[in-house]
Amino acid sequence: MAADLWTSVVSLAGVALGGGLTALAQRATQRSVERVEERRRAAATTESRRAEQIEVLKEFVTCAQAAERAAYRRPDPWGDDEDGWITQTGPVMTALWTASGNVTLLCDEALREPVRTYGHALNAAVWRDIGDVEVNEHLEEAKTAFMNAARASLAGA
Repeated sequence: MAADLWTSVVSLAGVALGGGLTALAQRATQRSVERVEERRRAAATTESRRAEQIEVLKEFVTCAQAAERAAYRRPDPWGDDEDGWITQTGPVMTALWTASGNVTLLCDEALREPVRTYGHALNAAVWRDIGDVEVNEHLEEAKTAFMNAARASLAGA
């Protein structure tokens, strides 16, 4: 009888130990799966944000190029097409300022000043607040600073 009791106790202890080890293994596996899933979600979020940043940067560059084209097309004051040019250029500049706001909102803080500076340089070129300086010469420094900052921002993302 004592042997039967001892066998039962050992069996019960074996079952309890096995159950405990199984529970520990399941918990460790679950935690590992949760960590992997969290890393996957973080990577997906990072990639999604980077794609969004690329899109707003592309939009800004497109709008900047349209503003630059408008600056080159500007007629002489009191020229034949000045009214038509102003009508066409207003929406171009509105799109530029909207795109610059998107960059400021969605991209790295380091892009705020280069975007603002480049936008103001484009605005001055479009409205000919640049004196006798050529459009490309006036824009070169601000454009290069923006492009370098955008490139660095994307490389760090």
